[in-house]
Amino acid sequence: MKATVKVENLKIYAFHGCMKEEEVIGGDYVINMRALCNVGAGALEDNIEGTVDYVDLARIAKKEMSKRSKLLEVVVKRIIDSCFDEISVLERISVTVSKLNPPINADVESVSVTMEAVRGS
Repeated sequence: MKATVKVENLKIYAFHGCMKEEEVIGGDYVINMRALCNVGAGALEDNIEGTVDYVDLARIAKKEMSKRSKLLEVVVKRIIDSCFDEISVLERISVTVSKLNPPINADVESVSVTMEAVRGS
């Protein structure tokens, strides 16, 4: 049986961006993750090892967001790679990182990057 585990609207303060000010001041980010796995028999018997643990997804996102990058693409790719490295039952994952109130010359609520990956491809 397949299952989808989501982490929605995880709020994190981080220091990503190309501008010098972003490295110093930082900003607010929101992460959304959708992980697909084959649910093992253990999960159906109430055992967390048979599925993707949303606690692990959030922990990995926080860890990778703490490493400064200029581009959100790099951050999203790190989150995806770490999820595959650490979560053996993970088959497919989609990660979106949104930067709230970005320092651009426009009235915009957020900008974001979304990537999706399948294990082994």
